[in-house]
Amino acid sequence: MIIVNVTYTVKSEFVSKNQENIDSFLKDFRKLSSDKFRYIVYLRDDGKTFMHLSMYQDEETQQQVLDVASFISFQKQRDESGLEGPHKIEMMELVGSSFDIFTP
Repeated sequence: MIIVNVTYTVKSEFVSKNQENIDSFLKDFRKLSSDKFRYIVYLRDDGKTFMHLSMYQDEETQQQVLDVASFISFQKQRDESGLEGPHKIEMMELVGSSFDIFTP
């Protein structure tokens, strides 16, 4: 299993557009086989720091998700908007869960 946490802060004037872009790629993600990945986006209480938590069953699934055109467009627009500092990417390891993340 691959677990990735990405955190970044956008400028206040880009928050609304960033949310639109997130809605767009999440809509496309819902069209994929969701039994092999989970993708959740959070907004911190400052109103402009986003956290994306993704879990993939394997590298093939991860690459399929990352290749979605609307996701690539989101990343490009996010990066070109002038982030408040660099985005942070953290690889994580599952310790435990109260539910099955992927069905066997």
